[in-house]
Amino acid sequence: MIKLIALDIDDTLLTSQRHILPTTKQAVQDALAQGIKVVLCTGRPLAGAKPFLDELGIEGDDQYVITYNGAVTETVSGQVMAKHLLDNAAYREITAYGQAHQLPTNVLDAHSNIYTANRDVDWWIVEQAAENEAGLFIRQPDELPADFAIAKGAFVGLESLLDAHEAAVKAAFQDRFYVVRAGRNFIELMDPIVNKGQALSDLAKQLNLTADNVMAVGDEGNDLPMFDFAGVAVSMGNGTAEAKAHADYVTAANDDDGLAQAIRKFAL
Repeated sequence: MIKLIALDIDDTLLTSQRHILPTTKQAVQDALAQGIKVVLCTGRPLAGAKPFLDELGIEGDDQYVITYNGAVTETVSGQVMAKHLLDNAAYREITAYGQAHQLPTNVLDAHSNIYTANRDVDWWIVEQAAENEAGLFIRQPDELPADFAIAKGAFVGLESLLDAHEAAVKAAFQDRFYVVRAGRNFIELMDPIVNKGQALSDLAKQLNLTADNVMAVGDEGNDLPMFDFAGVAVSMGNGTAEAKAHADYVTAANDDDGLAQAIRKFAL
């Protein structure tokens, strides 16, 4: 029996127009009414997830959200349950790599704020700050405290730019960081123990649930670890080929009621 539904936000919960379909909202609310936990599992910080949690009616200290691709797990009201940050040396290394390779770079702290050392701020960084309702600060590493730590770093930009750099970024960092193509416009770096699947596994354990009680729905590379954990793994029809290959089931696309269909098929 499904007792927890883990949902990615972008291109899964949200349509291509970044809205929640009425049918999706109703399916989520029906699940909540049956006592099923609905946990948003996202690369966004809490500030970026909060508007959708509010719209869905997910609230309180007995509901949970996994943010920064698993770096922080907290209650919807903001009580942190687990946090895995990168230290100042890692922050400086990520920033220096971006500067050396002309890759737009930003990092997020544990309070939903975005920092970049790029004086000419890339559009994708501005977009991230806007959609996450986060502060955007232009700072060089020496302008921040020596103990400044981050939840994640990101190289961002056009898909073609990241396609050209992805292999080199992984070669430079994946022996010490969790490196994932979190979207076509984002390559993200986190603590090596961090991923959505590990955070979901840890949360399930705290709630006395097994993998068979968990359904996970997503569309991208950063969703694969939670697919590997969950008893039921569902890829959106608009998901990447890799996501579809890892899933137990492929539902319709995000614009075609795919999420509501999957929730009703497997959880309700």
